[in-house]
Amino acid sequence: MTEHSRQQGPAGQAATTLSERWSGRATNRVQWLLAAVGAACIALGVELAVDSTWTSGVAALLMSVIGCFAAGLLMLFGTLAFVHVGVRIDEECLEVRCGHIGVPRRRIPLSHVIDADFAPRVTPHQWGGWGYRWRPEKGTAVVVRRGEGLVLRMLDGRDFTVTVDDAESAVRILRARCRASRPGRAV
Repeated sequence: MTEHSRQQGPAGQAATTLSERWSGRATNRVQWLLAAVGAACIALGVELAVDSTWTSGVAALLMSVIGCFAAGLLMLFGTLAFVHVGVRIDEECLEVRCGHIGVPRRRIPLSHVIDADFAPRVTPHQWGGWGYRWRPEKGTAVVVRRGEGLVLRMLDGRDFTVTVDDAESAVRILRARCRASRPGRAV
């Protein structure tokens, strides 16, 4: 995937960094447990609907079945969307894809990135939980687990944080590309 240059020294390293494509991933296995609880809620809803002997009325039964289905679907699909996150950096953009179907997805053109920083410890507690998060004082984040992350400083003054393994390599590549894209700055 990466083609390395045979040149030596800083110029050769910069050329290699600018032509590199990078991809990383972070996974949270705890989310599978929550997805299983969601599936159990759906199964309970099915069981209630099929084999009900409730004498308290149809309204109570209907509310229970709908409640189990709704809670189960929210837990199942809400957690499966954030079981893992994939990050890809190419020559034009950084793309973040969540879950098995890649939704939610965010594509950030590198021309909108001022700088990138390595965050050694990003926690769900800092962002108010797992998932796609927004906090006015911090910006936007995709947090699927506790650990290292990548923080992008955007042109509009906002930050975008994503938890991903080997974030230091991504920062190195992004910084090189940010320097190269600005006229008057040395590579």
